Amino acid sequence: MSWDSWLLQHEVPLRLSAFFGIFMLMAGWELLRPRRVLRLGKLLRWGNNIALVFLNSALLRLLFPTAAIGMALWVQEQQWGLLNQLDLPLWLGVPLTLLLLDLLIYWQHRLFHRIPLLWRLHRVHHADPDYDVTTGARFHPLEILLSMLIKFAAILLLGPPLVAVLLFEVILNAMAMFNHGNVGLPETLDKWLRRGLVTPDMHRVHHSVRSDEMHFNFGFNLSIWDRLFSSYVAQPNQGHQQMQIGLPELDQPKDVSWLPGILLLPLKPLSSVSRYKASEPSDPAR
Repeated sequence: MSWDSWLLQHEVPLRLSAFFGIFMLMAGWELLRPRRVLRLGKLLRWGNNIALVFLNSALLRLLFPTAAIGMALWVQEQQWGLLNQLDLPLWLGVPLTLLLLDLLIYWQHRLFHRIPLLWRLHRVHHADPDYDVTTGARFHPLEILLSMLIKFAAILLLGPPLVAVLLFEVILNAMAMFNHGNVGLPETLDKWLRRGLVTPDMHRVHHSVRSDEMHFNFGFNLSIWDRLFSSYVAQPNQGHQQMQIGLPELDQPKDVSWLPGILLLPLKPLSSVSRYKASEPSDPAR
């Protein structure tokens, strides 16, 4: 059996092992050292957020049985994509793929904030009235499906190694759970770590109800893109303990904590407050 065939065959157990391992680690950390006091009980939010995760996973498996790694194998067999033409060694192709896909996710995230129709879908993620490990996987099914199609297009153009695609999927899930965790790092460690990676404190700013914070800090893994493309805000204006999480137009948090309310949220009117505004943060260095 070839290495590529082995990866394709074991993709699901590898990804599930990484997912549940990181999830349990972050859930335990949140329980022992929570960064913020939650507004709602975990039973309500976790039950519905996790139900949404299972729904999204089932839809993806139904519509795209082999997901991104299957697409990468097909592209490799056809010898399509930039990296297949360049025939780069694995030690160079893998990090290059991770870097380019990371950049893609950054700009995809910005577009989901910028384009009103996409923002309607992405609001499901921001509408979570609290911020913890389950927020990292709370996305509307249509956004999940659209994101997979965007990923397919990127794989088609790039022609990445299978191992790089699998690594990226694992990193994507792991970092989403890490930087959405209701945890905090020591200030010195956070400052040092966010030079390269997105930390929970850095990404929490992005979930503020303030438009000059909500539409910044788009990175999910590497923090360099926010610095490079002028979308970086260091700290929330009101501090991490007092900042408001969620969307300003939703004053009944429980309405968007139940699965039906989550799924129907894109049909609700857009708020002029949370809608994207091409403005600078009041103080990007704060």
